[in-house]
Amino acid sequence: MGAVKSKRMPRAVREQQMLDAAVQTFGQRGYMAASMDEIAELAGVSKPLVYLYLNSKEDLFLACIRREAKALVEAVRAGARPVLPADRQLWSGLTAFFTHTARHPDGWAVLHLQARTHGEVFAAEVAAMRADIVAFVAGLILDAAREAHRDPHLPGGEVAGLAEALVGAAEALADWANSAPGITARQASATLMNFAWAGLGDLMAGRPWSPPEDEAPDTDVPADADADADADVDAEDAGLGVGAVGHAGRTSPVR
Repeated sequence: MGAVKSKRMPRAVREQQMLDAAVQTFGQRGYMAASMDEIAELAGVSKPLVYLYLNSKEDLFLACIRREAKALVEAVRAGARPVLPADRQLWSGLTAFFTHTARHPDGWAVLHLQARTHGEVFAAEVAAMRADIVAFVAGLILDAAREAHRDPHLPGGEVAGLAEALVGAAEALADWANSAPGITARQASATLMNFAWAGLGDLMAGRPWSPPEDEAPDTDVPADADADADADVDAEDAGLGVGAVGHAGRTSPVR
């Protein structure tokens, strides 16, 4: 009898291995310094096989951007559950965002650092992802404003700018949280909620925003690996140095 051939790995599984290796290499070494030889070795395949599956270094990088962008958008949308009040939706969405970027630092580096600086095609993919998140956040802010004003037809003209500012702040804060030892996703989220939702005026007056004390553990969004999911998030957690009790569920209408 002839020798039994080993079962070949499905193409989709092999391709994901290549993408995993590529994201790690691009994220840690940068697009220009990364080599196809290095990626192939890390993936445990030959370099010709990488070219056969993904054509070129540029196409491989583009595939990495698209996969990581899709995963990040899905994480944020899954975190901000529509059944919650507006501030809780934003809190959950931010926590999902910071949890994802903390758990996938190489993917975040590919999206936030590498893709934006190595060609218009790459930058356009990230811009499309960012526009999706901005539109989603704008919807949350507009819903909160309309609820606060008791006006379902309140114009949303200035909401776009607020959403842009909030997403930009989240991006910068993700870089900070990933580079500062001991910062958890919950702490990063609380910092941004205090800055954006409570506002600097309330914060300086000792009225920071904080999650409700009876908040149940989040089953849809895993806590950061180093975070205590049951710990209360207060002003000290957010690094704000304010010892006052926060006001949960407080809405600030858009003026």
